[in-house]
Amino acid sequence: MPHVIFLRSACALPNDFNLTQKQFSNTWTYVDATSAMMDVKVRRSGWNFLWLKDAYSRLAFGQTETTAVTKALSRALKEIDSGFNAADFDELKVSRYPGIRIARVTLHARHIQQEALLSPIKCAAVRHLAVE
Repeated sequence: MPHVIFLRSACALPNDFNLTQKQFSNTWTYVDATSAMMDVKVRRSGWNFLWLKDAYSRLAFGQTETTAVTKALSRALKEIDSGFNAADFDELKVSRYPGIRIARVTLHARHIQQEALLSPIKCAAVRHLAVE
């Protein structure tokens, strides 16, 4: 799953934006695309794909690799501030032990919007996250 962009289910997208989205959870879907591919597609529509420096890394345990990865992704996605509508899947590490798998995933917050700059509300959220 290294080339995946997660989108919030209610994520506003450009009208001419045709993406095959797959359901991940009740609040997130995903698109098979690199962040560079998504950036080009979004910008061609006249919108912006903003990169936020925040990284969210979580780990989870499971009996199978799939279970561990799914749990770790769910935990990381829950940490993405509700003001941001996308996340870039960056890294996956899975450790294998007899009867158990440990997955660590890292996501980066992203935001798709029409304006070139984050709104003051979103900027305040970014400053708040930076202070913590």
